[in-house]
Amino acid sequence: MFDEILRGEPAGEEARGKFKILVVDDDPNIRELIVDTLSEDRFVPIEASDGKEALRICEKERPDIIVLDVMMPDLDGLEVCLRLRSEALTSHIPIIMLTAKGMLEDKIKGMETGADDYLTKPFDPLELEARISMHLRRSIRDGEASPLTGLPGNRAIEENIEARIRSGAKFAVCYVDLDDFKAYNDRYGFHAGSEVIKLTSRVILEAVSRHGGEGDFVGHIGGDDFIIVTVMERAISLAEEIIRRFDAGIKKHYDPEDIERGYIVSTDRQGKVNRFPIMSISVAIVHNTYRVLDHPGKVAQIAAELKKYAKTMPGSNYVLDRRRKD
Repeated sequence: MFDEILRGEPAGEEARGKFKILVVDDDPNIRELIVDTLSEDRFVPIEASDGKEALRICEKERPDIIVLDVMMPDLDGLEVCLRLRSEALTSHIPIIMLTAKGMLEDKIKGMETGADDYLTKPFDPLELEARISMHLRRSIRDGEASPLTGLPGNRAIEENIEARIRSGAKFAVCYVDLDDFKAYNDRYGFHAGSEVIKLTSRVILEAVSRHGGEGDFVGHIGGDDFIIVTVMERAISLAEEIIRRFDAGIKKHYDPEDIERGYIVSTDRQGKVNRFPIMSISVAIVHNTYRVLDHPGKVAQIAAELKKYAKTMPGSNYVLDRRRKD
């Protein structure tokens, strides 16, 4: 649905590389056992000895999957899981919980906090590796997570919006799209384009971290299209922060002579050589404050109209849907 309406040009082939896996356990022997089990060709292990360290690492590194011990001093695994699930930055990361306990109620508690799987110590290292691989495949396949940014994809986006529609909640959807990205991609190459996509992902997540709130959702539709699902009270602040951070960061991705000139020379969609300004960013804000939004497709359609209008204005802008009916 969303990619059909809003997808921009892809950044080229998105090579995944190794998966970052965070191993959280206060027992160094357990951490060593898990790390030794993992294939060096597939995984980059990161270790944390307690819950607070795990949260700091997650904010900085954004691992692809987490193996999390339940029983830890100060901040246990259940509380860590709850906090990770409440943040847009980490809400989509698969979590496998480990515990020395084998009681059914402990497993239920783990699942209720948002864990994806549960293993009881002592565990078979080969089984753990198999479960890690399974959840990584499921994360990419079912959530259609972006291999480039690690953010949830179209299926997860639609499910999030549909859940808000069913609940009758007031919500706002910010569609974020880059202006003249194709020209940049053609001029600098797909690797440079991928770095700009990563920049955009960081900008959005940093904006949500500063101005967002509980329950906010960030997704990657594909190419240079992103989405934030939030509430109207935060939408404009988020849009303004995204624009500020993107405009401050994008110049580092151009050659100095292009920045000084203020444009690049590339081909347009008709194959004609043209001048294109330094990339900017557009944010379309769709909300159900004044009108009924009863389907994700309706949200996407309105966003496409707003984005088209935003792109007629020079520089980075946000556009707010002010219509009170269709």
